[in-house]
Amino acid sequence: MRFIITAQSNPEKDPGEPQPGFDEELFKAYMRFNEEMHQAGVLVASEGLNPAAPGARIAVAKGKRYVVDGPFAESKELVGGFYLIEVPSLEEAIKWALRAPSGFGADDILEVRQLTGAGDLPPEILQLINEAAPNWSASAWQSR
Repeated sequence: MRFIITAQSNPEKDPGEPQPGFDEELFKAYMRFNEEMHQAGVLVASEGLNPAAPGARIAVAKGKRYVVDGPFAESKELVGGFYLIEVPSLEEAIKWALRAPSGFGADDILEVRQLTGAGDLPPEILQLINEAAPNWSASAWQSR
């Protein structure tokens, strides 16, 4: 099973609280955690999201997509990054999340969510996927 663990700030945290400077040892702890998950064979991907980089938020109204104000209205809405892992169960995903370092402020809350896999869908939906996207489904769904 694949799980995404997203990292975000605690919305109850005082926004006026000063952000600590870059902590090299803390950064290395995050990298060691990535290495540990990689060595265990569970890490599929891990990325931080750059809060200073330009981005966009896309919404839908009356069946049409449009750009809305900025990527994030408030910093408490910002996802700081994610881990994508493949483990046998939610319990195992939670165990990994509990081992994750913390301290950059954008990772106060970790949310663990299971991704939809081919085994989660009824055969008729899988057939529609295969008909509509045969190349993608062969590489993304059937390879797992």
